[in-house]
Amino acid sequence: MKRIPTLLAGLLLAAGLASTDSAASAERNAPIHFGAIGWESGALTTEILRLIVERGYGYPTDTLPGSTVSMEVALARNDLQVIAEEWAGRSPAWIKAEQAGQVFALGDTVKHAEEGWWVPAYVIQGDPSRNLKPLAPDLHSVDDLKRYPKVFRDPEIPDKGRFLNSPSGWTSETVNSQKLKAYGLDALYNNFRSGSGAALDAEISSSIRRGQPVLFYYWNPTPLMGRYKLIRLQEPPFNEKAWATLTDASNPNPQGSQSLPAKLSIGVSKAFKEGYPDLVAVFEKVDLPIDRLNSALAEMSEKRISPNQAALAFLRDNRDVWKAWLPAQVAAKVEGSL
Repeated sequence: MKRIPTLLAGLLLAAGLASTDSAASAERNAPIHFGAIGWESGALTTEILRLIVERGYGYPTDTLPGSTVSMEVALARNDLQVIAEEWAGRSPAWIKAEQAGQVFALGDTVKHAEEGWWVPAYVIQGDPSRNLKPLAPDLHSVDDLKRYPKVFRDPEIPDKGRFLNSPSGWTSETVNSQKLKAYGLDALYNNFRSGSGAALDAEISSSIRRGQPVLFYYWNPTPLMGRYKLIRLQEPPFNEKAWATLTDASNPNPQGSQSLPAKLSIGVSKAFKEGYPDLVAVFEKVDLPIDRLNSALAEMSEKRISPNQAALAFLRDNRDVWKAWLPAQVAAKVEGSL
């Protein structure tokens, strides 16, 4: 009679293990949710990683849209599993989730990335080939902007200059709005927010083609950096305490500072980090040379091809880059699929 409970326990244990295995298998067959990043470098990097994950490892993926902050919150809840271009440490949402062990920044994916405030070089230096005279020859720093609001006149508010900020919902939009206050420019410049990254690009490019002065926030890597000669305005050196006042939209007394030194990483959820060690090992090795990335971004923009098609072209043209991230047998699968 003692054997019956023993056999029953064994059967129950086996059933439990089978159930656990089935649940794990079902979870592995569910799509890995990537954030649908709105800016070009993030969109391209997302598609490069998705192609490697799908074709090299056979995992299904999809993308889910959202603003920068909402995607970071979703990552902390594991509603998203991957944000392919995470400027880690820039938003309170990310910092809180990282400190709680809910999200992780993997790798250093693009060296020499940066962000700041820019103007076309011809605004300061002129451009004889286009018969453009320098309109702000002594413009070197954000403090110098106090003398030039009329140069960057806002057509909708003519008594103010126009500063082109990030779209609303981006972490950088909050930082730039606080910087305008910190630098004493909020009364002199209209804080103009574009509706999207594409709208921001269109306004900058249109102004440059017409030889008009334009003051804007931007970042690198981007196609814009490879296409035009731009000058970044000097800001006070990075200060951690000042940075905290810039990322807090409710702080009434923000202090000026360069933005947090850029480190681009791949943001992943805790569940992803624990569940996909093979992909984590790859993501930690991702290294996209900024010159090749800018070249790919410029082609994507100029030819108006989708991020997915641009990613396929990048994989075909830069095999030496991505093969270094992958085990040989996985690299062979990806290469065979191209």
